[in-house]
Amino acid sequence: MTAEDFRRLALGMKDAIESEHMGHPDFRINGKIFATLHADERWGMVKLTPEQQQEFVRRDPAAFVPEKGAWGRQGYTAVQLRSIDEEAVGEVMTLAWRNIAGTRAPARKRPHRGQL
Repeated sequence: MTAEDFRRLALGMKDAIESEHMGHPDFRINGKIFATLHADERWGMVKLTPEQQQEFVRRDPAAFVPEKGAWGRQGYTAVQLRSIDEEAVGEVMTLAWRNIAGTRAPARKRPHRGQL
């Protein structure tokens, strides 16, 4: 997984936009961040619940690490890009998107009726 792969998956979420804060890219839905790319582009971050974070860290501790301090305790989870595949990032990215969007609707972009 590369930083560009991570970006592509984040922007593939319905209504997601790329923005920036603190010198690195972030990905938002309704103005709220659900994922970021660290400045080094070797790590990404997804906003999970603490329970979701525990599950992913348990499943793959080489790929998922709680962010430092209070951020990590709130569910912010670092993703080591070189240690993970697209399917796993797609799963965690969808959860992060849903956590922020507050919906169980499909997270992938759908064409508008006029684009079918």
